[in-house]
Amino acid sequence: MRSIRAAAAGAVTLSLALAATACGGGSATGGGSNDSPQTLTYWASNQGASIEVDKKVLQPELDKFEKQTGIKVKLEVVPWSDLLNRILTATTSGQGPDVLNIGNTWSASLQATGALLPWDTGNFGKIGGRDRFVDSALGSTGAEGEDPAAVPLYSMSYALYYNKKMFADAGISKPPATWDELVADGKKLSKDGKWALGMEGSNPSENIHHAFVFAKQHGADFFTADGKADFTSDGTLAAVKQYVDLMAKDKVIAPGNAEYAQNQSVSDFAKGKTAMLLWQSASANLASQGMSEDAYGIAPVPVQSGTPGTGKQVNSMVAGINLAVFKNTDNTDGATKFVKFMTSDAEQKILNKAYSTIPPVKSAQSDAAFATPANAVLKDTLAKSAVALPQVADESQFETAVGTAIKGLFADAAAGRPVTTASVKAALEKAQQQMPAA
Repeated sequence: MRSIRAAAAGAVTLSLALAATACGGGSATGGGSNDSPQTLTYWASNQGASIEVDKKVLQPELDKFEKQTGIKVKLEVVPWSDLLNRILTATTSGQGPDVLNIGNTWSASLQATGALLPWDTGNFGKIGGRDRFVDSALGSTGAEGEDPAAVPLYSMSYALYYNKKMFADAGISKPPATWDELVADGKKLSKDGKWALGMEGSNPSENIHHAFVFAKQHGADFFTADGKADFTSDGTLAAVKQYVDLMAKDKVIAPGNAEYAQNQSVSDFAKGKTAMLLWQSASANLASQGMSEDAYGIAPVPVQSGTPGTGKQVNSMVAGINLAVFKNTDNTDGATKFVKFMTSDAEQKILNKAYSTIPPVKSAQSDAAFATPANAVLKDTLAKSAVALPQVADESQFETAVGTAIKGLFADAAAGRPVTTASVKAALEKAQQQMPAA
């Protein structure tokens, strides 16, 4: 899930556990039908710099689909602050869209409601087959061993964006490859009212994405192999502390970033207020704010030591947007045709180019538009050193509980209160108590 949409994490206030028989779409029967074959309702996530930008990107493609099929698509672009609660309400009320975007980290949680159409072999066959999609993207479509609850639409990974001039002025010749190097460089860059690194400390989902990667680098996870919450292992404590210490101890993040939750760190980077940014597919966003591609470089997110890769060298979660269909849609055939259209090679190239994302469809990735240096880093990360967030039913609650706990730790750091292993443990213990009982 892309960070500019990540404010939704705080919205997980509804229970998922009792929604197993719920459904969305328009049919009152609880199953799909073709009662309304000429229309579809589509909830799109806010991918661009604004909702209006998304409408300008999407509407011509929806018009193209209508011309090809005769099916009119009613578009609503839903802000990320509202999207998850809107979806959860639809799963319990039965009143929702036919097709919708979901952040890929929510796949297993929404799958557990039973409201989404499973993408079994037959349904995949209607859109060209499962093999068309990149394995890492398919890994974030639902619980292991179950048919996916959604189909990959846009793929993303984190990268380190760095300001070339600020690095040169500080005498730094290359981007940091390890966190120790980032801190050392950061101390050279944090001066004269400018700071080394931007962060969204008040954004629970953004916090989770980074804490998850740090945990992987410490050989830990937030869930056991059987899906139970395990927030206070030595590895997770070290991971969260290292992340928050970038502000609390290392002083390479401005204290004001503890209040950031709405892409302010992207704006600060675009305006030259910070020298580095950890973000998902930021090029289009930076361009919209007037930053030239020549002004910054893109490198892999640092690891503890060595080169990004598997195991402890993981440096990104598998980010992205999936396309789902409510099981009780009243235009089952049309919804399937729409998914096929949106994941076709032609549309994948158009849409992912517009959003500076990576096509999860293998054949579309070969297009020259995705061969830029920036995309090379993102594609390499997705292929070699990115891991899906836990595909468990409680993942959404995990994002809220732990992400909010880290938000509190950043607030402590900004206020000058000590962030110790003990205080990190207390915060994570409280978060674990908020999780559903096993």
